[in-house]
Amino acid sequence: MAATSAFAATAATAAGVAAFAALLSCLVLSGLLPKKQNRRRRRGLVDAVGDTPLIRINSLSDATGCEILGKAEFLNPGGSVKDRVAVKIIEEALESGELVQGGVVTEGSAGSTAISLATIAPAYGCRCHVVIPDDAAIEKLQIIEALGATVERVRPVSISHKDHYVNVARRRALEATNRAAMHGDAREAESNGFIQMNSHAPKQMKSDIRSSDCKGGFFADQFENLANFRAHYAWTGPEIWEQTEGKLHAFVAAAGTGGTIAGISRFLKEKDPRVKCFLIDPPGSGLFNKVTRGVMYTKEEAEGRRLKNPFDTITEGIGINRLTKNFMMAELDGAYRGTDREAVEMSRFLLKNDGLFLGSSSAMNCVGALRVAQSLGPGHTIVTILCDSGMRHLSKFCNTQYLADRGLTPTASGLEFLDSR
Repeated sequence: MAATSAFAATAATAAGVAAFAALLSCLVLSGLLPKKQNRRRRRGLVDAVGDTPLIRINSLSDATGCEILGKAEFLNPGGSVKDRVAVKIIEEALESGELVQGGVVTEGSAGSTAISLATIAPAYGCRCHVVIPDDAAIEKLQIIEALGATVERVRPVSISHKDHYVNVARRRALEATNRAAMHGDAREAESNGFIQMNSHAPKQMKSDIRSSDCKGGFFADQFENLANFRAHYAWTGPEIWEQTEGKLHAFVAAAGTGGTIAGISRFLKEKDPRVKCFLIDPPGSGLFNKVTRGVMYTKEEAEGRRLKNPFDTITEGIGINRLTKNFMMAELDGAYRGTDREAVEMSRFLLKNDGLFLGSSSAMNCVGALRVAQSLGPGHTIVTILCDSGMRHLSKFCNTQYLADRGLTPTASGLEFLDSR
């Protein structure tokens, strides 16, 4: 009798648990209770890249009647959207044999890609050598050096000049490969192990490229390497589609290498051709003209005749005066121009109203999102990229005195700075 009573009690308890579980499931499905977050354990640094949240930018959404969403790429381990590119470039190079463990990845970068490569390369057993223009924010250089990469600073010149930072980075990769071959030949011949280094190599270069145990160099070539495009086509774009459940009307972003806007726009267009994709272009860049008029610059402004830095902007990492292989993969419906003042005012507005401390390219992207919202009207969902935070822009874009010296002290109390033209 007692056994029967115990069995009945157990059955009743089991039934109660099942009913409670069913109730919880119904509540979750109905949206009354939040879904349990996926908190899976990540396997190392590389596995922590991506899967960034898509956040509603409340102030801009409320002001426009649209849902303006920002992909929070500043939450990647290396602090920017370029982490994805670094992973894809290095993985493809290792798979193809162009890069081996113990080799050096070289790149010419204004900052974010360099930081990502310096962050990601050691996770693959590689080193990093960065060539950076000497007008980039000093904190970017300091971060790269703190990450253990070699930093080589050069003056800003036209891409057609042999000493443009991209061209120098390409040479450094070749030098590393040649040295590795020389050291290999020397060891094979059982010589005394002394190899005289190239006398033209910069004296400030550290041991990454000149080291006897260097396994060769690989030039990442973020501007022309389509692994950049593929990172966003196969990775960022699908994340956006899943996070919006395919319910978005427009995507907008600025372009530097062009990989982000190309990969995402092409993926979204393939999923739904009705999704509109736009470029927001900073001062001095020719991409706006290319998208809207088919011509980047006049004959007198041809890139080959530019001997100085062609950009008249304080934004970093966006804007360019040539067509890259990555950008040519983009599928765009139009373009907008943005100004430095709009980017500065937008960054301060978002910090004050949303607590978002964003870098220059992120702020410009938000300017673009607002332009698209104004054009499409209320009721639309617009996605942009929050590339990096303001933490790597302290000496320039987020520096009060720097802005004052250039007549860019923010003065707006709201979004009226976008109504001036």
